[in-house]
Amino acid sequence: MMRSEHARRRLVVLLMSMLGLGMASAGHAATPAGQASRQPAASSQQFVDGIAAVVNKQVITLKQLNVEVAEAEKNLKAQNIPVPERSILQRQVLQRMILESLQRQEADRLGIRVSDAQVERGGETIAARNGITVDALRKEIAKSGVSWDQYLETLRDEIRFDLLRQREVASSINISDAEVDAFLRTQGRALGAAPRAAGAPATAPQPQAAPRVLGLAQILVAVPERASAQEVAQLQDRAERLLAQLKSGADFAGLAASSSDGPQALEGGVLGVRPLEGWPDLFVEATRGLQVGQVSRIVRSGQGFHILKVLTWGEEARSAPPQQDFTVAGQPPMAQGPMIVTQTRARHILVRTNQITSDEQAEQRLRILRDRLRSGESFEELARRHSDDATAPQGGDLGWLSPGETVPAFEQVMNSLQPGEVSEPFRSPFGWHIVEVMERRNQDMGEEFQRMQARQILFQRKIEPAVDQWLNQLYGQAYVENRLDPQPQRDARRR
Repeated sequence: MMRSEHARRRLVVLLMSMLGLGMASAGHAATPAGQASRQPAASSQQFVDGIAAVVNKQVITLKQLNVEVAEAEKNLKAQNIPVPERSILQRQVLQRMILESLQRQEADRLGIRVSDAQVERGGETIAARNGITVDALRKEIAKSGVSWDQYLETLRDEIRFDLLRQREVASSINISDAEVDAFLRTQGRALGAAPRAAGAPATAPQPQAAPRVLGLAQILVAVPERASAQEVAQLQDRAERLLAQLKSGADFAGLAASSSDGPQALEGGVLGVRPLEGWPDLFVEATRGLQVGQVSRIVRSGQGFHILKVLTWGEEARSAPPQQDFTVAGQPPMAQGPMIVTQTRARHILVRTNQITSDEQAEQRLRILRDRLRSGESFEELARRHSDDATAPQGGDLGWLSPGETVPAFEQVMNSLQPGEVSEPFRSPFGWHIVEVMERRNQDMGEEFQRMQARQILFQRKIEPAVDQWLNQLYGQAYVENRLDPQPQRDARRR
């Protein structure tokens, strides 16, 4: 269960529901294409000073790189994945470290921090989701040769990266009503029933078949955004050579570790297990009719050329290989019929933290505003003048909120208030808030909940390309000197 550092990194995705994280795991990337001007040519003395890379004003030393390479090698062996040549493994690991450094610097710039309490809750959540106690989790971690303190620091970084991505990426993803309508029509056909029309009477809940799941691994040959026709042809030829190697009996996981530009290369290319509707249509179509263990043809997407391997296929997640973590990807069947929920209408004032505004300053500003509210000033007017949220022009009004519609830290405080009550200042992934509950009501949310589920599924389809684009922009704005691989060859992501 806790076999490697990469396996432990994947477990961080389990924190999403408790900590309000929008993204599943931490991100890594190889050098984006088109950055050659930022990479000075290497000299014969490039390693004399013990520096492997320079990332803005921070240095990655050879000693740090070698420690990570040794760990990666141990992880691959533990997963029975053939270990690439050391020079290849070094390049893969170094590119991952570069992107980690860039994200850490960006989180510093924005003032994103993770408290000890958040890390502790994260460990408790991981233990609970795996059906064990925290003490048992500690023992599992110890068996892997990593101390509990080291594990918690890794966890802190991963939570921080997720908070960063939620803040910088998630807000840019929009799902239109038309997209939701089209998705629900597709689901209606898949379930053998059309979705209920708006305003039509709710029917009794219908029994649902177990959700169909698909587990995939990939080898990706990434295509840079501005690649010429000649470059695209060369990359397609590379993909065809990799496919030929697989057809000749090459180990898929080993080839992914050595040759894939995909996010999970050092994990053997494993993408995970999801309900069928959670995968891009392109992947579903490419693997249709394949049996477990079979490999697809080459598939072209906006990212590049994909070769997919079917890891599991069936109606229940338990049919997948035991090393997979199904609680991350598994989703309940689409809801049907009436669903009565308690909705809350609330408004809030948000103060974001950054390099200028610390946690302490944000909290103090809200305490002053809280005192002004007690003195009789209008919440609406204070929100308009002082809130950093997009709802400021509306006096902080968030409208009617259903359970699960806000991050857990916010919802927990909101649910503890009675109508007319105002909270004390509290922190969420977005900054510091005070919230007022205006009123509550019971509402049939059957249709709305179905649409919310559809939005979540469509969001998951869009988030990975959006994160890739953001990482590429982050890299493009930075000074990166990769002394191990000065000439960038691929636009790849290592998450």
